[in-house]
Amino acid sequence: MHNCKYNINQLLKLLTSSFSHSATARLDAELLICHCLNKPRSYLYTYPEAILTEQQYKHLEQLTNRRIQHEPIAYIVESCYFWKFNLNVNKYTLIPRPETELLVEKTLELTSKIPNSDLQVADLGTGTGAIAMALANERPNWNITAIEKNMQAIKVAQQNINNYKLNNICLLNSSWATALMAESMDVIVSNPPYIVNNDIHLTQGDVAYEPKHALVANNNGLEDITNIISQAQYTLKPQGWLLIEHGYNQAQAVQAIMHNNQFINITTYQDLGAQDRITVAQK
Repeated sequence: MHNCKYNINQLLKLLTSSFSHSATARLDAELLICHCLNKPRSYLYTYPEAILTEQQYKHLEQLTNRRIQHEPIAYIVESCYFWKFNLNVNKYTLIPRPETELLVEKTLELTSKIPNSDLQVADLGTGTGAIAMALANERPNWNITAIEKNMQAIKVAQQNINNYKLNNICLLNSSWATALMAESMDVIVSNPPYIVNNDIHLTQGDVAYEPKHALVANNNGLEDITNIISQAQYTLKPQGWLLIEHGYNQAQAVQAIMHNNQFINITTYQDLGAQDRITVAQK
């Protein structure tokens, strides 16, 4: 990439081959070019012959170098898609993953049979606000409490909630369920940190750039999950549901902790990659 005489079509090819380390190389290229042009992806295919200005080109070159260093696309363009939203993200928040949408789907599914539909729902460790927002959007009559310990992440979540004018979410700065009253919640959902301290993946690819506090937990990755389960036993209403995302190899351990806390109807569901991903239980 030495001059800005390349058209969009040529740039797409060039960047896609530069990002060979990425499983989504073509999409990465599209998102970076769109970001520099401030245009939707459809523009790239409507005007494949268009040429970038000198300034746009320089900007694209800087962003391309960051991506070649494995910095996640979401942090470079400061946004990512989840459910029906384009969310703001930054280095203080975890990047919402497509597999976390399973948590939203299962919550909607399990609660569809509950007669009183004005439910009290908590999303523990909300990060960007992704899970809380998806639930708030699908169920406008629910009252959703989104809890986050990190103040920088709270700012991001607040922006996201404001951007989509979701007025049934209350954002709290607290740790897990400690701010909730006894037997006050119908549903508690959480995607907590669950990676083991010395996990090899923490130094590889995109994950190396994400905040460690949002990824890593002590006690074989189970410390936060254990805290959430014991607090949920106290803060859930009788028959209330708890849904937790966890690592692909943690289902048995999570089920055992739920069982030890007197939860019933414990079930694990797999994500689209056929990995154990979320475990649900009822008080």
